[in-house]
Amino acid sequence: METTALINISELPKTESGLTRLYQDYINDFDKLKSFYQFDFRNIKCDESFATHLNQRCKHRQLLVDVLLEQNLSAGASQATVDNIKLLGDENTFAIVTGQQVGLLTGPVYTIYKTITAIKLARELNSQNPQFKFVSVFWLEGEDHDFDEVNKIGIINHDQILQVVEYLSSIKGTGKNFGPVGEVAFDQNIDLFFEAIKNNIGNSEFKTPLLELLQRCYKPGSSFNQAFIAMMHYFFQDDGLIFISSHNKQFKQLLSPIFQKEIAEFPKVSQLIIQQSAELEEKYHAQIKTKALNLFYFFKNGRYFIEPRETDFSLKGTRHFISKDDMIKIATDYPELLSPNVALRPICQDLLLPTFAYVAGPSEVAYFAQLKKVYQYFGLTMPVIYPRASVTIIEDKFERVMDKYQLDLIEFFGNPDKINSKVIDIVSEVNIDEMFQEASQKINDLTNEMKFGLNYIDPTLLGALQNTKDKIEQQLIVLKGKVSEAHSRKHDTALKQVSKITNSIFPNRNFQERELNIIHFMNKHGLDFVKSLKSEVVIDQFKHQIIKV
Repeated sequence: METTALINISELPKTESGLTRLYQDYINDFDKLKSFYQFDFRNIKCDESFATHLNQRCKHRQLLVDVLLEQNLSAGASQATVDNIKLLGDENTFAIVTGQQVGLLTGPVYTIYKTITAIKLARELNSQNPQFKFVSVFWLEGEDHDFDEVNKIGIINHDQILQVVEYLSSIKGTGKNFGPVGEVAFDQNIDLFFEAIKNNIGNSEFKTPLLELLQRCYKPGSSFNQAFIAMMHYFFQDDGLIFISSHNKQFKQLLSPIFQKEIAEFPKVSQLIIQQSAELEEKYHAQIKTKALNLFYFFKNGRYFIEPRETDFSLKGTRHFISKDDMIKIATDYPELLSPNVALRPICQDLLLPTFAYVAGPSEVAYFAQLKKVYQYFGLTMPVIYPRASVTIIEDKFERVMDKYQLDLIEFFGNPDKINSKVIDIVSEVNIDEMFQEASQKINDLTNEMKFGLNYIDPTLLGALQNTKDKIEQQLIVLKGKVSEAHSRKHDTALKQVSKITNSIFPNRNFQERELNIIHFMNKHGLDFVKSLKSEVVIDQFKHQIIKV
């Protein structure tokens, strides 16, 4: 495994999934966006004023330690993780946080890159700031209720095509609101999911132990949260990674003032986001589409959006209504019934944790640009927003094919039709259309010359000449078809070779890290693949890294 290239983000195609102009400017020209963020991630340092602010707002460190120990020890935490949790009880310890939905088998591979970035950033800050301690924390976004966003993975199948394999819970399709997906337990249908995985991934020496590992983590009765942590523990057990779930009664008591303020003063937060978005949209886009109220309510095992009405509130999709006084009482006495949306989640995260930096993907970088005024509204300071590592993994054999057809790696991050046309031009040593047009023209010229002689010898032979010409042209058409078929077979071989590369590097016309799951690489290169990635991934270049395996 080795890094073969670092590609500037601006050279990659803009996509709806994150590589927008805003993100490109954030990476390459931060000054254009500095008014929307608190800190420049390229000049990262822990000054005393920010450390003081973090300590002033995090006066609940012992409670934080107690709950984190309970959550992590119940999930089989390593001693390194336990030690890091205990460090959070010290006012000189701060968190490097990242987070993600609890996707099946850890979800898209960028989840791994985010985690590696957080771990490595904590290590760098520890070496640069000996007066402080930094620990890596993974925020489990298990309160989300969108089951369809976490129940499937992408792999490259036997035919070298992107295959989406889905876990179909027995309650999926009933129209039921799943509630917090992190607490949904796997049923026996998880066995069908693994059977589909087994039938789609290629045979390798690692296939059997890989499937055994996955089925130890993801088994009937385990929740999405539990299984996700179990698999992440396998990858990062020696790195002291801490997991946090906010769906906890004690944590929600700490968040109660945020919920009360949001309900009592709505739509203030939304107005602040709209104001910030208006400034942002003069040059860029607004990632968050804000709502009047930024909270959900747990009701009858579901998670429902709270919609303000003229005099009360309703739960979207139900006929349940709650008065404003009752909603304030819920936020005060039963805050565990409430859950933040994307606009309030960072606020809740940074109230619970002494967050020095948040490791963000491109879309997250974009939505933080709308939240600076919201942080100020709640008396908080936005942490450093640190871009996660971005990686594409290519196989050594791909480079040989690319050299053969004179293709540059950057060409694969785009329209595959252009690559196919280029390959066809290279493979095509003979232009079939031109060759047969030339032959047809020569036959036409020859018969025209023969007409003069035959007309002089015996004009009745002109008909036989025309018949002969027609037969020759018909035979040429048949021959051209056979030549074209042979030519296509030659093309197909080349196009199949190139298609394998395209499907791996830019599957579904999207970045590999967003479409593929880590097991695709583990099946080919071994169960320690993530360990090798940790050594190779760079986090301080802020470019797209190409790693050859």
